[in-house]
Amino acid sequence: MGTETLLLIILSGIIALLVALFQYKYKAKYKGKWVLVFTFLRFLSVFAILLLLINPKFTQVSIYTEKPNLVVAVDNSNSIAYLKQDKNALSILNTLTEHPELKKEFDIDVFTFDDVIKTSDTNIFKSKASNIDKALRELSSIYKNKVAPVVLISDGNQTFGNDYSVSNKYTQPIHPIILGDTTTYTDLKIQQININKYAFLKNKFPIEAILVYQGNAPISTKFTINQGNSILYSKVVTFSKQENSTVISLTLPANSVGVKSFTAKLQALKSEKNTTNNSKNFAVEVIDQKTKIALVSDFSHPDLGALKKSIESNEQRAVEILNPIDFLNKKNDFQLVILYQPNNKFKEVYEVLNAENKNRFTIVGAKTQLSFVNNNSKVFNVAQTGQEEDFQAIFNLNFSPFLIEDINFEDFPPLKGPFGDISFTVPFQTLLGKSVLGISKNEPLLATLETNSRREAVLFGENIWQWRAQSFLNETSFNPFDDFIGKLTQYLASNQQKSRLTVDYESFYTGSNNIIIKAQTFDKNYQFDTRQSLELILENISSKEKSTTPFILKSNNYQVDLSGLDASKYSFTVRSKGENLSKSGSFEVLEYNIEEQFLNADVAKLKQLAANTSGKSYFVNNVDELISELVNNEHYKPIQKSNKNTVPLIDWKYLLVFLILTLSAEWFLRKYNGLI
Repeated sequence: MGTETLLLIILSGIIALLVALFQYKYKAKYKGKWVLVFTFLRFLSVFAILLLLINPKFTQVSIYTEKPNLVVAVDNSNSIAYLKQDKNALSILNTLTEHPELKKEFDIDVFTFDDVIKTSDTNIFKSKASNIDKALRELSSIYKNKVAPVVLISDGNQTFGNDYSVSNKYTQPIHPIILGDTTTYTDLKIQQININKYAFLKNKFPIEAILVYQGNAPISTKFTINQGNSILYSKVVTFSKQENSTVISLTLPANSVGVKSFTAKLQALKSEKNTTNNSKNFAVEVIDQKTKIALVSDFSHPDLGALKKSIESNEQRAVEILNPIDFLNKKNDFQLVILYQPNNKFKEVYEVLNAENKNRFTIVGAKTQLSFVNNNSKVFNVAQTGQEEDFQAIFNLNFSPFLIEDINFEDFPPLKGPFGDISFTVPFQTLLGKSVLGISKNEPLLATLETNSRREAVLFGENIWQWRAQSFLNETSFNPFDDFIGKLTQYLASNQQKSRLTVDYESFYTGSNNIIIKAQTFDKNYQFDTRQSLELILENISSKEKSTTPFILKSNNYQVDLSGLDASKYSFTVRSKGENLSKSGSFEVLEYNIEEQFLNADVAKLKQLAANTSGKSYFVNNVDELISELVNNEHYKPIQKSNKNTVPLIDWKYLLVFLILTLSAEWFLRKYNGLI
């Protein structure tokens, strides 16, 4: 409280006293025994009113103790149970959470993690995936501005994600408790099988197997590839301490169409402790044709290479970059033609495409000759202003021709295209709309159309190569962008009639995780219909067991998660309860549990993680040392803090109550004495 405020309060007291004396001493006719009481009550009332007008501020200081957090992260993956460490993990967790000194010194938070992290202490150790790096990064984000040492209860075996032992993104000290046997055993393992997802009928497809040996003595064993009960390939392989790995390359024939499942096996040694990793299942889908696509351009541009790589990421498709003259010599070889920024050199190309009514994908950019395209396309027209504009994309959730997902198109770099109004002479669907500086132009950036049994797409912008690069920056993978281009290509390369129910699924899945089947339904105007109730009827072909699962609406599609299915072949039917819409298919789940491939705890990585984060690593029988370290570490002591809060007097409600009481008491006494 300042000096000026204090002087005002003193002055207020003087004024309040003078007012009270003036009314009850100087001017009052009543001279009875209550005059001093009336004077005192009036003084209090006037003084309280003046205090409210001055409204002085008071400082409140509250002192409290803040304990650091102790974060306990428990690995919930199947490798913990496979290494017979599940009981140890639960025992350690119970010891840490119930220890009286730890409870006194820390606020203990328990998390479990596998491929995701959860705020739960329920552990069943059945997950078939683990991502230690992701869990530690999320914990670092949650406790970014706090003192929160992390106790990591894990075997250190990670099935996917970035290498946690060398990451610099963890902000808290990490103390791993290492679960698992550190003894080195003799072991044979199929480290990896490399194979293309697709093969073509009557061709041979390549297989690459990476085999690894852990041991000291020279050994000899047999590597085989089986299909059912038939042995398709066999080879004797030898290993030693120095020559502890080998790569086997071979080819197998694709004699029939469909999904073909195989099993690679390494004959086990008598001394092996873990034989699960001696075999690995894999599959290939054999198809009877390959889609050939012509990418026609009169000049070089980075877009050409980006489109070729994206389309050819699917082994079913091949792209050939041609100039207009070369295309005319091979025009009958292609199922789809991409016209990149056409000009008058494309005149004969358009004549051929129009005469044969071929599907096409036209890309319009800054170098496109608009007068030529407007005269030859016959389906769209772009106003010729001679100006260019940068357009960002807006994803259309109601796009109906095929199932597509938003891959954050709005965050992608803008595409450069001609400035001017766009008109179509036939019905079209907008997949991506245009926006400039965040304002929608209500015009298509990417549109599809179907006319005279022909499918066509038009992209009104160049530099789509930047989208592929941005996709990699966002997801550390080209897959989202390549899948988008792949689905657009699949739609354009086919002339099948549009269906009101579309289903998106894979022919086979490795393991039982992330089996997601997606579907879209459309009304009779082919607008995405969110009112449908879809269900999936699934049948295990081997056991004949059936189950029915409802779809859940997510964004612009319906989804059902079938993760956890046993390895087998399945058939399914997706149907709508409200309308007579259904679609059937089949897929196969290959038996593979990556968590059962580990033989030991990864001690080296866990120790490296501890060293990099200023923590310490411990084994199962050293938990007491960890508790002592946590309790005695000066960096983890509770901190006494104060909270200073300035409160104005007008917020003090009791003063208002006091004012009401003094005025009421004065009025009541005056009334009682007949002065009112």
